[in-house]
Amino acid sequence: MYPFMKKELLPVRIFRFYLEGFRSMDLGRTLWAIILIKLFIMFIVLKIFFFPRYLNQFDTKSEKEDYVSKELVDRALNH
Repeated sequence: MYPFMKKELLPVRIFRFYLEGFRSMDLGRTLWAIILIKLFIMFIVLKIFFFPRYLNQFDTKSEKEDYVSKELVDRALNH
């Protein structure tokens, strides 16, 4: 290794590799837009429609705790 080259951490090197790769591409910005749209769909839209909030039906923390413990025990016994 040359003495003037500084050793960077692996995650930094990986990030720079992808950053330079997408910069030199003609479709780099379009690909990043597609990636961000897919992430938005996966984490926001799917969460809203497929992962309902069951614990919002309870008012207090103790009611939530009782519901979760009852569900854990019931599922463990029925499995």
